[in-house]
Amino acid sequence: MDFTFTEEQQAAAEAARGVFAGVAPDAVPSPALAVGAVADTFDRALWKKLADADLLSLLTATEHGGAGLDAVALCLVLSESAKVLARVPLLESSAALAAVQAYGTEELKSALLERAGRGEVVLTVAASGRTGHDPAELAVTARQKGAEWILDGLQTAVPWAYDADLVAVPAHTASGHTVLALVAPGSEGVTLAEQFSTTGERLGELHLESARITARYVLDADGAWESLRQLLTVGTCALALGLGRQVLRMTGEYTGKREQFGFPVATFQAVAVQAADRYIDLKAMEATLWQAAWRLGSGTHGTLPVSGEVAVAKIWAADGVRRVVQTAQHLHGGFGADVDYPLHRYHAWAKHLELSLGPAAAHEEALGDLLAAHPLG
Repeated sequence: MDFTFTEEQQAAAEAARGVFAGVAPDAVPSPALAVGAVADTFDRALWKKLADADLLSLLTATEHGGAGLDAVALCLVLSESAKVLARVPLLESSAALAAVQAYGTEELKSALLERAGRGEVVLTVAASGRTGHDPAELAVTARQKGAEWILDGLQTAVPWAYDADLVAVPAHTASGHTVLALVAPGSEGVTLAEQFSTTGERLGELHLESARITARYVLDADGAWESLRQLLTVGTCALALGLGRQVLRMTGEYTGKREQFGFPVATFQAVAVQAADRYIDLKAMEATLWQAAWRLGSGTHGTLPVSGEVAVAKIWAADGVRRVVQTAQHLHGGFGADVDYPLHRYHAWAKHLELSLGPAAAHEEALGDLLAAHPLG
């Protein structure tokens, strides 16, 4: 069994490291000090660099100007982005474009894919539902009327909603079928209310009141929302892994220099054991992430459906990223809370990722249901 990445996947990661090399994680005001959002929009200059490096179209087919790569390549790039807390909708836009490519009409693909790959169109995803706890597809109703779909409902905590040209919104029909509508913020029947993340970024509460969406902007094929949701989830796990790796690296550097009683604190057994435990967390996060990403990208069948691997990755990512940053705060002492030192930003971003993934206990319950329905024996 070969666990090495392909040359193309490694090239994507290397390109990402080049783009993110000059990004400072404290380039905007601290969320602890900012009144409202830390910035008016995402990092547009970085977005252009990502477009120039062809990293906005990793999953897009070559006939539409993309690289034609898979979920593993995207996760490698996302992991690099999280190390510097890159303020761009790379995950959301990439996941939405993947859904358009897989389930959209040729007309829609021609209208969006190449332009989005050049950074000219920004997409995001409404995946939190009405409260952040209920299934997102149940928060909005959809009914078809002629050549249009009419949407009513509310989605909370939509990332980059004020910056996106289109928001991918899941909705359910009277028959229980789920569709995925691409909604333009600011269009008739669509309004936004400000919300703020723990990271200090501006989110949007999306209100839909008889919003009319042209049929070509609605993906009504079976599986469109589920595939988008799974890719979005695995990508969030990749962000958690990249952030955790950077935080553990910062912790190692700090404890290697900080001295007590004439010795670096990293040499103390209690410190070393805690750091080693977090290293084990990261290795588990890594293994479960790549398993889930590989299943998504390859379409390989297993004893359990791919949602089983996704659930395991979520369990480790949600708990693991929290443990990593909490240990880092503890081992940094007062520096962990110093707003002039970037660690507190990583803690805020980790909390946002943990909340986005949801509680590990819920994913363990879902995994148990899958195991009951698909006995491994």
